[in-house]
Amino acid sequence: MLGEKLGIASSSIRLSFIYVSFLTFGSPVIIYFVMAFWMNVSKHLRRERSTVWDL
Repeated sequence: MLGEKLGIASSSIRLSFIYVSFLTFGSPVIIYFVMAFWMNVSKHLRRERSTVWDL
């Protein structure tokens, strides 16, 4: 119905919804991994090693 009003094929609308659902599902996972990596790197950069046993 929406495709008929806009002059777009219904198959392309269905494919676009499928692609958007995959993109929105995967983006939080990617953001989580980037933030976890950044927190790990910043933790190692801030650590001051004062003794041999801290290695």
